[in-house]
Amino acid sequence: MVSLANAPGERSSWDRPTIVVYLWSVVELLFVTNPWQISSGLRIAALRLFGAEIGENVIFRPRTRVRFPWKLHIGDDCWIGEGAWFHNQDHVWLEHDVVVSQETFITTGSHRHRHDMALVTAPVHVGAGTWITTRCIVLGGTRFGRSSLATPGSVVRGTVPDGAVWDGRELSARTRF
Repeated sequence: MVSLANAPGERSSWDRPTIVVYLWSVVELLFVTNPWQISSGLRIAALRLFGAEIGENVIFRPRTRVRFPWKLHIGDDCWIGEGAWFHNQDHVWLEHDVVVSQETFITTGSHRHRHDMALVTAPVHVGAGTWITTRCIVLGGTRFGRSSLATPGSVVRGTVPDGAVWDGRELSARTRF
């Protein structure tokens, strides 16, 4: 058994002073996670203020969450669906024309389960023209090729080739659309 009280890494992924992380939590709650249909531009401005790199013509729907905006990089003409959650303890890179649909969860962190429960992170890269459909879970270290697609409810890990459709089974990434 691993004592969770002694697990390392609680704040190792912050990369900012505590006050900045706490201030971001307040701003996120008021302007990003807020369910009201306030301006996408206001959400984007709040994210940029805290270091997110967000391109032009991006739509950021309500009820979204971003753990660390300074580790979020979004290209032009992307669409982020309502309730999407970027639990980005490492960097998340979305190239241009990417869709992240409603309720999708992108996480870059996990823990060493059998050793000491230390935090382990790996970035996520999403190629241009990719569509991550509703309620997918994208795990750290995942790399989507250009114009790929993850079907609803998929758990995605590893590499999804250019033009592939991922339906939640590792070998199904060979199907082309």
